[in-house]
Order: sequence, then structure tokens, then C-alpha cells
Amino acid sequence: MPSALTALSPLDGRYAGKTRALQDHFSEWALIRERVAVEVQWLLALAADPAFRLLPPFSDDTAAELRAAASGFSAADAERVKAIEATTNHDVKAVEYWLRERFKGNAEVTAAAEFIHFACTSEDINNLAHARMFLGGRDRVLLPAVDRIVERVEALARAHAGLAMLSRTHGQPATPTTLGKEMANVAWRLKRARERLAGVRMLGKANGATGNFNAHVAAAPEMDWPAFSKRFVESLGVDYNPLTIQIEPHDALAEAFDAAARLNTILVDLDRDIWGYISLGYFTQKVKAGEVGSSTMPHKVNPIDFENSEGNLGLANAMLRHLAEKLPISRWQRDLTDSTVLRNMGVAFGYCLVGYDACLRGLEKLEANPRRIAEDLGGSWDVLGEAVQTVMRAHRIAGSYEKLKELTRGKGGITKDELHAFIRTLPIPAEARDRLLALTPSTYTGLAERLARGT
Repeated sequence: MPSALTALSPLDGRYAGKTRALQDHFSEWALIRERVAVEVQWLLALAADPAFRLLPPFSDDTAAELRAAASGFSAADAERVKAIEATTNHDVKAVEYWLRERFKGNAEVTAAAEFIHFACTSEDINNLAHARMFLGGRDRVLLPAVDRIVERVEALARAHAGLAMLSRTHGQPATPTTLGKEMANVAWRLKRARERLAGVRMLGKANGATGNFNAHVAAAPEMDWPAFSKRFVESLGVDYNPLTIQIEPHDALAEAFDAAARLNTILVDLDRDIWGYISLGYFTQKVKAGEVGSSTMPHKVNPIDFENSEGNLGLANAMLRHLAEKLPISRWQRDLTDSTVLRNMGVAFGYCLVGYDACLRGLEKLEANPRRIAEDLGGSWDVLGEAVQTVMRAHRIAGSYEKLKELTRGKGGITKDELHAFIRTLPIPAEARDRLLALTPSTYTGLAERLARGT
């Protein structure tokens, strides 16, 4: 008996509950629904244009019935289309035949039956359907999921804007920052990447078998077909591409996949950093009753959410990058490799959504551990060497850098007393000396708090 346990893909099995929202946009039912919507709108647009004298306008009732067939397209309707496809062995032609069958009781549509899919190649329908699928899934599911992560990261940035933290460059102790500033860095990057993804505009075409309106002109030479096509494509919420081969070249989709992959890469960076901070003890994780961290070590609370996020975003990016690289390539005027690849658009975004969900769950469990953070800072007085040698430079002391290098490099850390003893020997003004003596690793954070608060 088929169930989540027998699903071949974890997206439809283990993670089905997390990816269900994408089914409305990237499932085969969604693809067929969008094809129906495009076919219906094409027929209505032809009938409504006074310049297209081959087809009279539909009555208001029939126009409403056609629109209702598209907006109310059900799973049962899709099953019937698939049954027709079993005979036609052509998915788009099956949609045309379904519409004829669906409206066989409507005299107006029956009389206009030959104008369903009029002058269209399958790609005229498919490219617009895929564009609408992407726009719906991006705007209604993916971007809101990213926004929830950004909101949580910004909350961490505000809450810990002033919490001094030892930096690590090359994994080694370095100039202090604040925990909030590090979160603010990520939030800013994510918002910029989100804007890039949200700003990608889909392109669409409706210009026939090789993009030249050949059949259109043969049947209705009096029409301004490029102008009509532009109005039609834009009525679907898609930007018009005036020059194509048989397929819309998918450049806009490739831009979107690239943008999604770049955003995911930022999240992988976050996943790995948080994983490391948990390992250092800078963050603890809220414990949920009943959960187990290890099958043999009862004490463990593993950072599994960030590991799951990293793994799933890696899978997503592997697919997104293939989609971005493959789809803009077509042999001559058309080959079919794009068709089978595009069926996996929802799989790529499914792994995105699983990764976003895991990242957010991990972020919501985090609690800063100021005591552990302070321990690291308190044992790292050598990081003040930067401040000391820079003040020395400001007062034109020759060999400033080299003197601090001799004092601190490779010593495994120096003590407060050792550093202060060195500062007291410096030929600098008393005000500068006192300022250095008052400095501690936890106060040597520059403008980090201000930057974290965005002020």
C-alpha cells in the first residue's frame, strides 16, 4: 500500500509535511492547471480582440464558465487529462482535448473548438505555465520562508548587539566583535540575496513553432501578432520576450535558479558558523522533552537542524545549478531536454524549503551563553596587540608592528599584567596610555554594537 514510507523521494516521504505547500505550485497537477489557464486565456483573448475577425466574442456567461474551468481546476480534472494523455502520448494536446470535452455542452465553445490551441506550439503553453508556476511558488512559499529566517536572525542581532565575542579568523583568536554584529552581517546578506531572487522577472512568449508567427500570419495576416502576443503574455503576469526560437530560452528561469542558489549558499555559511559556535559553547540549544541526542550518549544535544539544513541546501544547489546551466541551451530551434529537466523544478525548491525549515528550527532553539563567551575573551589579552600597535603607529613609534609581534606572536596568549607592563613603557601621551590601559578584550569591539543595531 503506497504511503510516505514507500515514497522514493524523501520530499514525498519523510519531508512531505514540510514540502506540501509547494504542491500547489510545482506538482504535475499544478503544471496541468497552469496549462489549462493559459489555453483558456489564449482563447478568450482571441475572441475578445476586434481585429481577430475569425472568432466572435463569447457571451459573458461563457467567458465566465471558461475562466471558472481554469480557476476551479481539480485533481479529478487532472486525472482525466492524464487519461487522455495515455492515448495521445502528448501532454499539451491532452489539455486541448480535455477542454473540448469539458465544454462539449456549451454551443459557443463547441463552435469555437478549432480555436483552442490556435496557432500554438506546445512550448507557447508550457513556457507560460512554468513561468506562472515559478512566480506562485516563489512569492507565496519560498520568499515567506526566507523572510522568517531573516526575521529570526535580525532578532538575534538586536538581542545580542552588545554581547562582546572573540572573533576567529583562520580559526585563530582575532579582534573581538559582538555576537549581534555577526548575526547582522548574515541578515544583511540574506536580505540582499532575497531582493535578487524576488526581483527576477519571468519572460514568456506566444509566437508559434519557431518564434516567427508563421501559422498566425498564414491564417490571419491582418493581425498585428507581436502586439497581440505581448498583450497576452503580460496579461498573465509575465514579461514579454519578443525574440525566441521554438522555446522561450529560459534565461529568466536560469537567473532565478542562480539567485536561489546564491541565497542558499549564504544560509550554508550560516549553518556552518552556528554549528561551530554551538561546538564552542557560545550557543546552547533549548531541550525538548522526549528528544534524544544520541543512541548511546545521553548527554548530547546535537546541532542536527543546522546539519540537516546544510545537507538539504547542498542538494538544492546541485539541482539549481544544473537547471541554470542546462536550460538556456537548446540544439538549434528546439530539443526536448528542457522538458524533462523542468519537471524537477519543484524537487529543487523542495530541498530549499526543507533546508529553510531546518535552519529556522535551529535558530529558534538557540540561546546565547554569555558566560562561555566571556571565558574565551578573558583569556585572550593578546588580541589587544592590534590596538596597541595601531596607537603606537599613530604616535610615530618606529617598528610598532614588529614590537608587538615580538611580544605576542606564538606565545600562546599573554596576560593582562604582561600587556600592561609593556604599555607603561611606551613613549606616548598619558591620555593615550590610559585609554589603552582601560581597554579589555570585552570592550575592544569598535562600532560593532552600533553596526548591529543599524545606527
